[in-house]
Amino acid sequence: MTAPAPQQPLTTPEEPRDLVGIGIGPFNLSLAALAQPVEGLDTAFYEQRPGFHWHPGLLIDGATLQVPFLADLVTLADPASPWSFLNYLKTRDRLFPFYFAERFHIQRAEYDAYCRWTSEHLPGLHFGHQVDAVRWNPERSFFEVDFTQLDTDGEAEALGRTYTKNVALGIGTAPHIPEPLKPLAEAPTVPVIHAADYLLHRDRLLAADHITVIGSGQSGAEVFLDLLKHRPAGNEKIHWLARTEAFAPMEYSKLGLEHFTPDYTRYFHALPETARDQLVPQQWQLHKGIDTDTIAAIHDELYRRTLDGGWPDATLTPGVSVRTAGRVATTRVELHLEHLQQGTRSRLTTDAVVLATGYRERPLDQMLAGLDPYIRKDSMGRPRIDEQFRLVLDPSVTGSIYVQNAERHTHGVGAPDLGLAAWRSATILNSLTGTETYRLPQRTAFTSFGLQRPDGHPAATIGAQRGTLVPLKS
Repeated sequence: MTAPAPQQPLTTPEEPRDLVGIGIGPFNLSLAALAQPVEGLDTAFYEQRPGFHWHPGLLIDGATLQVPFLADLVTLADPASPWSFLNYLKTRDRLFPFYFAERFHIQRAEYDAYCRWTSEHLPGLHFGHQVDAVRWNPERSFFEVDFTQLDTDGEAEALGRTYTKNVALGIGTAPHIPEPLKPLAEAPTVPVIHAADYLLHRDRLLAADHITVIGSGQSGAEVFLDLLKHRPAGNEKIHWLARTEAFAPMEYSKLGLEHFTPDYTRYFHALPETARDQLVPQQWQLHKGIDTDTIAAIHDELYRRTLDGGWPDATLTPGVSVRTAGRVATTRVELHLEHLQQGTRSRLTTDAVVLATGYRERPLDQMLAGLDPYIRKDSMGRPRIDEQFRLVLDPSVTGSIYVQNAERHTHGVGAPDLGLAAWRSATILNSLTGTETYRLPQRTAFTSFGLQRPDGHPAATIGAQRGTLVPLKS
């Protein structure tokens, strides 16, 4: 039976909304939650998936967030919001258990449940809606947003169009699979899967004779630890490989964490493009390291397996890159490895591979193809983004396109950090309304990043003239 053709989109412009959000992950969910009580603000948010789920393949038992529970959707901008994590606990009669648990870092599964609770009670969210294109209508001075409404099977059910003065892009990131492993990941015979889908394939992975985990970040560490716990002592048969020079801890000192403050974000944004591009790869340990508790748990588990004498059959090797990969018959994978410091090469045959190789920002080109002539770009062809998280557009476009977690090249390592979600959402809403809808702090860090603030004033002054910073003419 032939599926019915989708209905044609509406063509009569309605009164444009104030804001349409595209994608409903934690960041646009934060924006929706903070926008909800703003009087007179007409918003709608669209998401392709049928409901909210946050990294379901990595909700491993015991895995916790790397940020405190205060880094929820709203608290750092509005602690009194009904959409806070503490209010979520209150509605579930769980405040006292949480109080006695004394947990500053909650489990990922609990954060996911909190976000789903918010998404199920917050008005104006439209799941099962795939946004196809965004265009600027110069005659009417608003954006046209075309979408496809999907049925429960993810098939097209109807076409639609909405109109808006402003857009917020929150389409998130996608799992990154290195080029040498893409052909293997796309074939079904041997499990070569990204860590994002780990729990969906865990039983199959554990049934493999030998497993290789690639990637030295938090996800790689959690997957390695979980696999290790479920393998028999003395017959673990696991390799853990990483390109980094060490299985390094995340920078989690108090002053180190100040790189995830609005102060640092403003400092980074004001730097020259070349300086920003040099900084981002150097700061990998701020956001790609492993938390010390996970490192300790891995060492404890390995140590426990030495109590009866001998060593566990687990190999942990940093400083290694995968040059090429191929199949051996139809049931095994051969990885061609190179150790950069030694200048040596080797081959590893394995029965399953988990790629903890991180995520990349989803490209905006296709969705924003109709806006390309209006978007201003930097020397590397990336969109320019102003301090208020708006794409820099041609002056003829009077509306704004805000971005969430697509601005690491302009705003630094805090772009994907949950701890800055509420502040960024509040910044966007203040920009959108043209008022101080949410009062935001002027200073958030003890560290003074640079000798001058982005506005040209001294970065810090100390009352006494002797301790005052005086900018010099260049």
